[in-house]
Amino acid sequence: MKAFVTKHFLLLVIVAAIVFALAMKATIFQQATVHDAPMTEPSASFRQYWLSGKAELNRYSLEQAQYGALNAGDAMLIFAAEDFRTDLHVKAETPESHDKAVPVLKTNLVKRFTTGIYDYSLFTSVFTPINNPTFPNTLKVSTSEQDWLGHSYLQIDYGNNGYQIDGRSYLEKEVHDAYSVPKVMLEDELWNRIRLDPGKLPTGSIKLIPGTMTARLRHKRLDPLDATAKLDDYEGVLFPGRNLKAYRLEYPTDERNLMIVFENAFPYKIVGWTETYTSNDNLLTSRAVLRTTIQSDYWNHNAPADSVLRDTLMH
Repeated sequence: MKAFVTKHFLLLVIVAAIVFALAMKATIFQQATVHDAPMTEPSASFRQYWLSGKAELNRYSLEQAQYGALNAGDAMLIFAAEDFRTDLHVKAETPESHDKAVPVLKTNLVKRFTTGIYDYSLFTSVFTPINNPTFPNTLKVSTSEQDWLGHSYLQIDYGNNGYQIDGRSYLEKEVHDAYSVPKVMLEDELWNRIRLDPGKLPTGSIKLIPGTMTARLRHKRLDPLDATAKLDDYEGVLFPGRNLKAYRLEYPTDERNLMIVFENAFPYKIVGWTETYTSNDNLLTSRAVLRTTIQSDYWNHNAPADSVLRDTLMH
């Protein structure tokens, strides 16, 4: 026995270490569950505003760059909290899926504008866990684009410590995109991050995966890019409100800038944004300015009589 132990001492040490690690759930083979780390308890004001069964609906007047011109339209930013499955990356809708879901803040960003005779419609959804240390990263982004030429779809899923990108398009060169990118922050999640806690926005020299809507309009891949981020006071006159903050992004290698302007007090309402880049050799600045905000459980208001609520939102 002593000879066996002596001869296989190193192997026995390794086996013992593996057994100990398994017992302590410390190996790469252990899969985290949604309950491995406690979620930070939201504040009373957060619970009252976001967890009371209503969404926040914001309508903006829009000028969107496309085909070398600024095109008039409308934008909607819809924020709502919901339970989101971490395995399938879909909304949890059954009691059986409760243990597989985490609370997220969801952004729905909608843009509609007209270019000449035909129109565009773009829709992005972003799902960011709410103060959950087990799932600190945004789990999913999906974007669809429709115009009279055709339509396209793009989805980003978090997994294996990175993001998987999958796209479909009516265009020959973009018929099927499938590739992975490293785990860095998504530009599309900044809307949620502002609403959750703008004090935690990254500043300085950072890397970001660019916004999916702009990438679709410019027909660009979603490779992470170097950016410079700055958070300061907004001192312009374009956007409504007082005591506003501006989060500014500059992409030096992409020659593109983004500024998101929001209120400097909870719930940090977003009052508008500007985005500057070259379209058909013209340097243009798209802009969206807040017009109306309401809170509503809009999914329960889909009868003809509920059109009065839409009138309130769209006035």
